[in-house]
Amino acid sequence: MTDVTTDFQHILYEAPADHVARIVLNRPNARNAQDTKLLYELNAAFDRAAQDDNVKVVILAANGKDFSAGHDVHEDPRKVDMSPYDVVGTWCGFGCAGAEGQMAREKEIYIGFSERWRNFAKPTIAAVHGKCIAGGLMLVWPCDIIIASEDALFMDNTVNMGLAGAEFFNHPWELGVRKAKELLFTSGWWTAAEAHRLGMVNHVVPVDKLQEFSLELAKRIATQPLFALKCVKEAVNAAQDAAGRTSAMQVQFALHQLGHAHNMQVYGLLVDPTSSVAKLSKSVTYATKKEGSA
Repeated sequence: MTDVTTDFQHILYEAPADHVARIVLNRPNARNAQDTKLLYELNAAFDRAAQDDNVKVVILAANGKDFSAGHDVHEDPRKVDMSPYDVVGTWCGFGCAGAEGQMAREKEIYIGFSERWRNFAKPTIAAVHGKCIAGGLMLVWPCDIIIASEDALFMDNTVNMGLAGAEFFNHPWELGVRKAKELLFTSGWWTAAEAHRLGMVNHVVPVDKLQEFSLELAKRIATQPLFALKCVKEAVNAAQDAAGRTSAMQVQFALHQLGHAHNMQVYGLLVDPTSSVAKLSKSVTYATKKEGSA
């Protein structure tokens, strides 16, 4: 039987098999939109798995209709009290005015957390179903292996909001340069099948087989020596970083912050209010496109 820990409000931490931990996003009524609390709970769950020497593999999954609608549109980032949270970065300055406070927050909970999870020492598997929008990609892309159900749909609609893509800018490495440009320029959807064709997704499976398939793969990986798994993951990540991933991501993150600053100067909002997604929310950083968050 799966052992479930319910210490968190928005996250479930499970032990579905020997040497396997499963972290489940559990805000189904909010389509797993990511408020500050969910992101810190998710980071704490990853820390728990990291510190448990019995865990060799981590599965990231989600309850509800969609994997994640992205950043929570109902949370105004300029009004979030960060004092209750265990800050992991050193930039800080969350209470500062203007671009400094906004950049501090995004360095911590957006690019900071995503990069931290990407460099998590143990193998990770994302089991993705339904819609995965913008900020949702920032949970999926840090994982080593992505399994998608046949109904999975992906989108980064941040260009439509007047920003240079989501903060964890792994698009060229996940999709290839030309397809990344097309999907960013159009703020368009791509299917699980297309993601598989592009190399972003390892396997596409029926919806009712997603969790079973992901667990069986995790169990296969868990038969390997943990130290060797950690070392080979670090080696592959180093190869990607040597190709310029880290430097390019830092440039894009700065351009993303420039977009926020520009929109604040021109519109008094963090996003362009003339965009189709921003019209749905005038008080927060991100907004939805037809349905979902970002």
